[in-house]
This record gives sequence, C-alpha cells and structure tokens, in this order.
Amino acid sequence: MRILMFGRGVIATAYGWALERAGHDVEFYVRPGRAAAYGDTIGLDLLDARRRLRGRRVTEQWPVRYRETLEPGHDFDLIVVSVQHYHFAEAVAWLAPRVGNATVLVFNNLWVEPHEAVAALPAGQVAWGFPGAGGGFGDDGVLHAALLPMLFLGTLGGPPTERERAVRAVFREAGFRVQESDDFRGWLMIHFIQNAGLHTQTLRQDSFAALAGQPRAVREAILATRELLPLVRARGVDLRRHRGSLLPFTLPVWLTAPLMSWAFGHFPPVRTVMEAHANPEEPRAVCRDTLAEARRLGVPVPRLEAAEPHFAAEVIE
Repeated sequence: MRILMFGRGVIATAYGWALERAGHDVEFYVRPGRAAAYGDTIGLDLLDARRRLRGRRVTEQWPVRYRETLEPGHDFDLIVVSVQHYHFAEAVAWLAPRVGNATVLVFNNLWVEPHEAVAALPAGQVAWGFPGAGGGFGDDGVLHAALLPMLFLGTLGGPPTERERAVRAVFREAGFRVQESDDFRGWLMIHFIQNAGLHTQTLRQDSFAALAGQPRAVREAILATRELLPLVRARGVDLRRHRGSLLPFTLPVWLTAPLMSWAFGHFPPVRTVMEAHANPEEPRAVCRDTLAEARRLGVPVPRLEAAEPHFAAEVIE
C-alpha cells in the first residue's frame, strides 16, 4: 500500500517506520523547505513493544522520503493525519482539495465534533483512529519514543466500511492489536478529558515523568478526571458504552493511583512515553479547551479550575 504520513511528528514517524517495515511504501508530506532541513534520515531511539511486553529497543538512522507538494491525482492509498488538535482544522483545509482517492485516517486527539471537523473531506473516505505511541524529538533531532502493541480504531456508528476494514488490515498485518469502538466520538471525548485530568498534575509538576512514584499526584489526576465525566455526559456521550476505558478512573482511587504511578515509573514503554514527551504547549491547550467547554455548558470542574494558573494563555509564574 502507498501511504503518506501527513507531517513528520512523533506519531507519523513512529508508525511510518513500523508500516514501512511491514512492507508498505511510506512517504512524508512536509512544508516547503523542510525536506532539506530535515535531511535524508531520521535518527530513531524507539522502544518497540508490539511483540515484547517490555519492548525491543531500536536505534538506527532510518532513510526516509519527503514530498513538499501533493497533487489531487496522486496514487496514495492512505493518508495518515496525526497533528495537535489545535492544528487539525488547518491540516484538513490544506488536505481537502488534495485527497484524491485516498482514505484519510484521522489519527489524533479531537475535542470538536468529529463530523464537523472533517466536513471538508470527501464523504466516505475518512477512517477514525488513535495511536498507542508517544515520545518526543530530542535536541539532537533523534526521536525518543515508544510504540505500544495496542492502537484504537472505530466508527461514528455502524460497522466499518470497506475502506475502514482495509485500514484495520494494514495495522494488524504490521503486528498491532486493534481495540474497536463503534462510538468513536464518545471515545475521543473521554480520552480528551482523561488527558486534561492528567495534565492538571503534569503542569503542576512541570513534566510528565515527575508523576512516577507520586501516587498523591496521580490520585489528584484521577479525581480531576472524575470531575470531568459530567462534561462529556453533557455533550451527549453515553458513559455506559465506555466502561472499560473508564475503569482506571472509576475503580477505588486507593487501588488505581499507586498502580498508575508505578507504571509511569517502572513499565518501560510507558516510562519512555512520559520521559520523552517534548511538547509543553499540548497539555496547556488540552486543559484550556476543556475548561472553556465546561464553562460554556455550566459544568463545575473545581480541580481543573484550580490548575488554571498553570495553563492560562499567559502562564502565571
């Protein structure tokens, strides 16, 4: 399959590498002028946990191909879009007249209504998913990241289409396990507030990695997420359809907080994601957008509001 990764971010790079290793023809779209700046290879320090629980470390210089233009008549079968949620509208606006016959996999966080977010894209050519990977590029330009065995795919109701089944086959054949949801709108909203709850503490601690070994801080993150559940309910999400995703946040906090804190510090793939995360604006934007929606709908979220000085547009030092 011919696959275009939209951009050269953490998720695009990690999954682009995995998909190429599975035999697919992978290229990256980057902004004009970026290809020369990036060079012909990407340095990888990747913990690949698809087949080993604790992961297999991959360190290499991976030769890649870039393109800085995309004509509507291209022959890509799949375009994978994974950008920060606050850049998604810009990405869709650029991509809409250039999709051609490709399937577009939306592979990132969203807080806006999914149908509205992709309204400019050709009907019937959109698939929905979320990665199980994370990390960041270091000052040396090397990607330090973990690639987890599970990823998430779903629909906005009903069974997968033929295009969506083809997307599932691509990832399964590359060694990934797929978790399905036929209410992916709800899944995305729940994941977004889970991030917001976690970030009430990562921003206080000034890093993701600082939560390792701090069950009190993790406890506060869990409780902040619980306070946000009425918000997604107010947006029309049936929480009963997502009991599995919510278990870490609905089980007794005395049980889940120590377990999550331990995993952050001792389970290598999760620890790698926490330690390598390198985008300080993302958690601030997630919290800002979540709080704005809570205020719009009149839903009280005291823990998120208490953390506002750490993510306001002009951060209070």
